[in-house]
Order: sequence, then structure tokens, then C-alpha cells
Amino acid sequence: MKNIKEETVKTRYSDEELEEFKEIILNKLEKAREDLKLLTEAYTNHSEHDTNDTSPTFKVLEEGQQVLSKEENSRLAARQQRFINNLENALVRIQNKTYGICRVTGKLISKERLRAVPHATLSIEAKKKMSNPSPRN
Repeated sequence: MKNIKEETVKTRYSDEELEEFKEIILNKLEKAREDLKLLTEAYTNHSEHDTNDTSPTFKVLEEGQQVLSKEENSRLAARQQRFINNLENALVRIQNKTYGICRVTGKLISKERLRAVPHATLSIEAKKKMSNPSPRN
């Protein structure tokens, strides 16, 4: 016969577990902010004050590549900003003690998933259901 404690389903992570996830998120957040700064500098050219700005020679191909790079860096920076926002939202969920609870199933997201994707709000089960909806009869 099973012990009653074994049958109790865990509904949230303990404060110690939440603290572990908080450390993971804070480390990722610091790195993400550094990356965003580099990307932003790359597409705004804060560091570029050379003679290219005043050169009368037009190098169309090089300029085209620079524009493409700026656009790509801008897209990457926007993506990085969304990642930072997601990490910050995860910190709020930790503070509210709702971190790690799947927003679809209401069950705990596995620790392995949260360690890999600390801003996850869906369990693997819910993610699979969303990407592979069952066919209608």
C-alpha cells in the first residue's frame, strides 16, 4: 500500500528550488543584457566614426552589406529583448511562487526543461499538444 505522502501531487516548487531557478535566470539575464548591448551597438554604429562617413566614393556592394547587417542586428536585438522580457517575467513568477507551473495543464514543468529553458511556461506535454493538434473527426 502506498504512503499518503507519495500520492500527494506536488503543485509548486519549494522555495529552495525556486532559489536555484532564480540563480539560473539571473545568470542568463546578465549574459543576455550584455549580448543586447553588443547587438545594439552593432546596428546603431555608436563606435563607427571613421572616414567612411565623409568619403565621396560610393561602394554600393559594401553599403548594401552594411545595411543588411544592420537590419539583421536589429532583428537579433529585438529577439534578444523579447528573451530578456521573458526572463524578467520568469523572475516575477518566482516571486509570486507560480514559477514552473504549466499555463495549459496546471502541472509542474520538469526541472530538466526549466534548467534548459528557464523562461518556459509550457510543459513538454502541452507544447506537443499545441504543435500537433489532434485531427477532428
